[in-house]
Amino acid sequence: MTDLTLDQAASLTAGGAMWSSVAIAQAGIPSFTMSDGPMGIASGKVDERDIARLSPCATALGASWDVDLAQRIGVLVGQEAVGRGVDAVLAPNINLARSPLAGRAFEYFSEDPLLAGIMGAAWITGLQSTGTASVAKHLVCNDSETDRDTVDVRVDERTLREVYLLPFEFAAQAGCAGMLAAYNRVNGLHCAEQHHVLTTVVKGEWDYRGAIMSDWFGTHSTEPTLNAGLDLEMPGPARFLGLKAAAAVASGKVTRARIDDAAARVVGLARRATGAKTTPLSAEQIDALLVEAAAAGFVLLRNAGDLLPLSPEAIDTLAVIGPNAASPCFQGGTFAKISVSPELASPVEAIRGRFGDQCEILFEPGVDPAPRLPAMPVRPARDLGDGCARGMTIDYFVSGDCTGTPLSSETRDANSLVWFVGVHEQARFAEGGSIRASGVFTPDRDGIHRFHLGATGVSRMCVDGVEIVATTHCPPGDVMGVLKAGDSMVAEVELTAGEPVDVVVEFSFDPARVHGLWYGIRAPGSRAELLAAAEAAARRADAVVLMVGETSDSSVESKDRPDTLLAADQIELIARVTAANPRTVIVANVGHAFDTSWEDRAAALISAWYPGEGFAQAIAEVLAGDREPGGRMPVTIARNEGDYPGYALKPDAAGQLRYTDGVRFGYRGLIAAGKSARHSLGAGFGYARFDWQDAAVEGDAVAVTIRNIAARAGSEVVQVYRDDPEATLVGFTKVQLAPGESARVRVPLTRRRFMQWGEQGWTALGDRVAVRVARHAEDAGTTLTVDVTALPTTGL
Repeated sequence: MTDLTLDQAASLTAGGAMWSSVAIAQAGIPSFTMSDGPMGIASGKVDERDIARLSPCATALGASWDVDLAQRIGVLVGQEAVGRGVDAVLAPNINLARSPLAGRAFEYFSEDPLLAGIMGAAWITGLQSTGTASVAKHLVCNDSETDRDTVDVRVDERTLREVYLLPFEFAAQAGCAGMLAAYNRVNGLHCAEQHHVLTTVVKGEWDYRGAIMSDWFGTHSTEPTLNAGLDLEMPGPARFLGLKAAAAVASGKVTRARIDDAAARVVGLARRATGAKTTPLSAEQIDALLVEAAAAGFVLLRNAGDLLPLSPEAIDTLAVIGPNAASPCFQGGTFAKISVSPELASPVEAIRGRFGDQCEILFEPGVDPAPRLPAMPVRPARDLGDGCARGMTIDYFVSGDCTGTPLSSETRDANSLVWFVGVHEQARFAEGGSIRASGVFTPDRDGIHRFHLGATGVSRMCVDGVEIVATTHCPPGDVMGVLKAGDSMVAEVELTAGEPVDVVVEFSFDPARVHGLWYGIRAPGSRAELLAAAEAAARRADAVVLMVGETSDSSVESKDRPDTLLAADQIELIARVTAANPRTVIVANVGHAFDTSWEDRAAALISAWYPGEGFAQAIAEVLAGDREPGGRMPVTIARNEGDYPGYALKPDAAGQLRYTDGVRFGYRGLIAAGKSARHSLGAGFGYARFDWQDAAVEGDAVAVTIRNIAARAGSEVVQVYRDDPEATLVGFTKVQLAPGESARVRVPLTRRRFMQWGEQGWTALGDRVAVRVARHAEDAGTTLTVDVTALPTTGL
């Protein structure tokens, strides 16, 4: 930017603060504010009172296979940003679910790059229609969390181009305002220093004009980062860029043109993000959309004897069992966690509302709904005049030992607190300061109560003035790992029902960029009692809805999973409930591919993913048949964990994670190995049934006539695959049809989808290529031959 001095241009290459860019008022360059996503607008405060609307996770949206729906959810999130003064959202996450163990797999649309790219582009289009900028993440191969700051992903060029970069290419084509470089390394270089990816491919071959910024604290150098093509270091103030970029020019290690290019891209993003805004959706439209979107992602995988939908009029007693019926998992546990209304209905409440007038509803949790960290059911130690009757009184001190007068206080009704330095109002106390959390707990039963405490620093818990448990200093550099692991110390205290006790927690901040404190109280109650009560309810009932799954700390940022299994107690619950009553519908509230080896014990199985705040109403309406479960599998569920091609995520001794599966992971890898999945990509069905006829190639599309042969409306997903050189999704279309309605459904194709990357770049697989028109990746379907030379050369 020739109208700026070198120092001005250089200053634009680093953020101004934790969530904002630098402004240069005299040059008319605004600062823009950012927030994390993608399921909504993260407050930045991690404060349960800063409420935002929570949409389904990306996997649930991917399960809908509904491009229009993804765009409308993008509009919703964009509107939420507008209402909160946020100019740019760090979303969508268009990495791929290469392994079911990935901690953030619920944030990924699919294991398939085409499905992820198309759905991500639609979400971007919706979000940016409100004037909010989309910053697509994480470029690239940030497909797992283990050692993500240091892991070196080794991937060949064909795999990189055809698979992991493809969703970002869709994002670029959709005009996303920015991209976020990942923490990890790719082929030896940190993503913020990956010239081949950032400059050769993204800015060069794709001619991408947006800005590429680092993930937070994801830069490690000055000259290598600038010369690789990174434009903006986040967060601010500058660590490696900013005015250090000017010094790099002065030393001759970076050209002035590179600084001007970076500044121009940041200015373009700032002006675009701070332009005109729109808020097209009413509150009623948002409510309806969130219920629609939740149901659209539910995948019906089993329905023996057409048990579903359940007719409320035909059931005298319905048992609702399982921990997730009363304590559902609406979302995963990333640092982009959305604060939702505490008034959200639970599934069992919604089922009572829908079925309760026609039949008796029984409820039993069956197992502990919070196996890792129980709730903190206390009233505040002091009335701060904020109207809060529940939660802990939090006092902030400059001293390191909670002495002196608190500089500020608040009430927090949460059992897990996080403070980011530079984000919170209390951040000025976060280095060398301390907090005290205090409340009053009144037990409702006699017996041994278990008090939990965990922290990223030194903490202790006292009950009626007596220290019962303490945590020690967190190892340097391990704060994130300790925080996301959520492990806690436990102490047992004998309490008497109705006799209140004072609970006080003191916590001293260690130097770190993020701090965490978590606590809870577990009341007496045996595992055997819970299971026996669930069995008894199942025997009494005409049918059972068994809701199992995860808690929000099951899928977390910075940590991958050890396996795909449900908790052992839940597997036993499934066995005992289904033995007591085989007319059981299992609803799996899990955000990723998971083991379902127990599914044949039940009559029906619905995969609900993390469906956002519309969960309760949506599941009640789907169970009753008021709505269809509209989803199809966005990922593959293998029969055995050893069948997943890209399963293991632990780097080797050299810190390398080798993508030896290449392009053949997920459904592609299973089919190539001659193994059948338990549920393949695209599998699933609704309540309606469809007849497919007259599949044919018509111009640049594959077309088939779909007729709804059911007495109810429903949706179908037409999928097209090529099988050379491996099974690959090349197109899809979702259609909604009324009872008896027919439609000629077209699946558009492009030439690029029949090309392979090699030494000469993109080359065609041939002039004529066979495709399958199928219901899912393993369906034999109908084979047709496509004339690739007749397909459009533009588009992906």
